[in-house]
Amino acid sequence: MENLKERAVRGGLAKLIGQGVGVLLRVSTLAVLARLLSPSDFGIAAMVIIVAGFFELLASAGLQWAAIQAPTITDQQRSKLFWFNLSLGAAFGFMFVAAAPLLAQFYGEPRLFWVAPAYALSFLLTSAGVQHLALLERQLRYVVVTYIDLGAQIVYAASAILLAVAGVGYWALVFASLLQAATLTSSAWLATRWVPGLPRRDTEIGSLLRFGATLTLNNLVVWLAYNTEKILLGRYWGADALGIYGRAYQLINFPVASINAATGGVAISSLSRLHDDPVRHRAYFLKGYSLLLSLSMPLTAFCAVFGDDIVLVFLGSQWTEAVPVFRLLTPTVLFFGMINPLQALLLSLGLQRRSLYLAMVIAPLVIGAVALGIPYGPTGVAFAFSAATSLWLVPHILWCLHGTNISPRDMAVAAGKPFLAAVVAGVAGFAAHYYLGGLGQPLLRLCLGGIVTFGVYFGMLLFALGQRTVYLDLLQGFRAAGRAGGS
Repeated sequence: MENLKERAVRGGLAKLIGQGVGVLLRVSTLAVLARLLSPSDFGIAAMVIIVAGFFELLASAGLQWAAIQAPTITDQQRSKLFWFNLSLGAAFGFMFVAAAPLLAQFYGEPRLFWVAPAYALSFLLTSAGVQHLALLERQLRYVVVTYIDLGAQIVYAASAILLAVAGVGYWALVFASLLQAATLTSSAWLATRWVPGLPRRDTEIGSLLRFGATLTLNNLVVWLAYNTEKILLGRYWGADALGIYGRAYQLINFPVASINAATGGVAISSLSRLHDDPVRHRAYFLKGYSLLLSLSMPLTAFCAVFGDDIVLVFLGSQWTEAVPVFRLLTPTVLFFGMINPLQALLLSLGLQRRSLYLAMVIAPLVIGAVALGIPYGPTGVAFAFSAATSLWLVPHILWCLHGTNISPRDMAVAAGKPFLAAVVAGVAGFAAHYYLGGLGQPLLRLCLGGIVTFGVYFGMLLFALGQRTVYLDLLQGFRAAGRAGGS
């Protein structure tokens, strides 16, 4: 039987590579679309897509993760979950259509009256693929999942750019999102070749629904915490302000969101299977956590120092108003990089209720801070959002670790060396930014600054702080897993 460690490492490597390619693809797509569409176009699409995210969480009902983490699940249970998801997708799709007039009135934007019903189709498309994607994740078929994700992103990129060139404005973003959802679901069906059976009354899924309900409530609270500022910006400052804030947020969030997407499913699947082996569970988590921090911490330093050039290169000169927003959001790279892996830890230990309680604390904290920042526009909101998350970071970590086999000291050891290396790299990057300021090309400044920042970081981490052996062992693990997969 194939070793779990090899499968997890190979799966994680495949998803990390896929997400790396995906980041390049999404950033390239954003760079092109930012030059073809206006901030208002992005704002109109965001007004619908953000609110739709709330309905989509209800439609998925957390049942993908319920199916992934369950110790055992039968085909009859999976089929019943499929029809449950599909029914929810249809129901919430109709509700979203009915809510279109209210959405248009809330934002004071009559164009939403037609955009919302068009986007409602995504609920049905997404719901039809929830259990198929869960099956792939449960089987640790991460290479296949990676190909599916990349294929869907390519469809989005191509369709959005072509439609934007055709001059349809914000409709390019809406229709491209629908095509992406359709591609994701149809590819998952083809990859699994699983056809759901008819639901049977005698099939017990109560425990799965309860897990999904708890997780859904948690996700809804988190959604409120991390999206209320966008809703309020759209309501009180209009589509242009939301477009500027949304693109800065998207650009700053790309790296960590991609890392989390690459490792989240792998971590939950692998750690859940080690629930009864505390020693291996602890070792797996800490090694993975240290690796993730070694990726997110230098990104924080780089974005903080070179934020102006990042915006100019990837969005264009017409988006200069996004520069201060981008800089103020930089601390969130570190915040999400440090707390996202803890979600996998809690779920793998069956502590989804604690995850919910954490969300119920952070939501009012962030929403209250954002409400104070709203009168000051996008920059005020960005400052408030970053301040609230920064203040909550240490309490969040301590609460997550309470009663688990991971101690605060373990976390400090895992984070200490990457953090110190990032501080030194940030200082070197700041010096490079100062001396490169005379160069007229922002792309050249960004490339040279990146070489200095990341060069100093990895030099410091691997050699000065003695982590070279650790990452060489990890690399050997990747190679061993790759050979095992190819044999």
